[in-house]
Amino acid sequence: MVQVRSLARELPHATAVAKIKIKKEIMHSDVLLSLAAPEVFQVYVDGGPGYSYPVDWWSLGVTAYELLRGWRPYEIHSATPIDEILNMFRVERVHYSSTWCKGMVALLKKLLTKDPESRLSSLGDVQSAPYLADMNWDAVLEKALTPGFVPNKGRLNCDPTFELEEMILESKPLHKKKKRLAKNRSKDGTKDSCPLNGHLQQCLETVRKEFIIFNREKLRRQQGQSGQLLDTDSRAGSQAPSKLQDGCNNNILAHACSRGCSS
Repeated sequence: MVQVRSLARELPHATAVAKIKIKKEIMHSDVLLSLAAPEVFQVYVDGGPGYSYPVDWWSLGVTAYELLRGWRPYEIHSATPIDEILNMFRVERVHYSSTWCKGMVALLKKLLTKDPESRLSSLGDVQSAPYLADMNWDAVLEKALTPGFVPNKGRLNCDPTFELEEMILESKPLHKKKKRLAKNRSKDGTKDSCPLNGHLQQCLETVRKEFIIFNREKLRRQQGQSGQLLDTDSRAGSQAPSKLQDGCNNNILAHACSRGCSS
């Protein structure tokens, strides 16, 4: 697990990361390729000597670089072959902006050193960096520093697409997310001032109208009840239609049945 805490306080517009404690969990079956250190990929090729805690500090360097630059030092995606990634580490050089101060560049270079033995690999190493010599580490650890930027909890701070992707992963996305957004808007009083919220709400409403709740077990019970009713009606000599109930979609089965019968 990679956590961005102390160093993020020192970077421009990075305090939001420190405040919400952005973290990513690295699962065995889902390695975060874009944050993984070179020695991680080497293990997949020839076994290598393995890797240890320095990989976390490489990930911190990648995160710090992205916060400053807007993109990561290496263009690595989930579909990028491992041999291509290793060649990328051997051939490509990380480009640092000329507008960054020399101390910040030196710190990033130490974090993004390909040799894990030469990489900054502990809090003490980072604290001893010249760029952070005047940092009040006690205040950092106690979270007593005043953030340079605090994201508004009642507004979107990213593309609405990512919010929709997050809702797909929730068990009841339409209900939970809609209520949460409504609650945030009422607290912040910015219902009409944020166009992103309005756009997201419109997307949610469209999905809600087109979303069909399907319960396989309920369908089987209804089909069984329908069969029993038909048997009873046939024995009684009557053909009274059975009214099927489908929760939120009462007309689905009836519509399908009538269409099938008419064909």
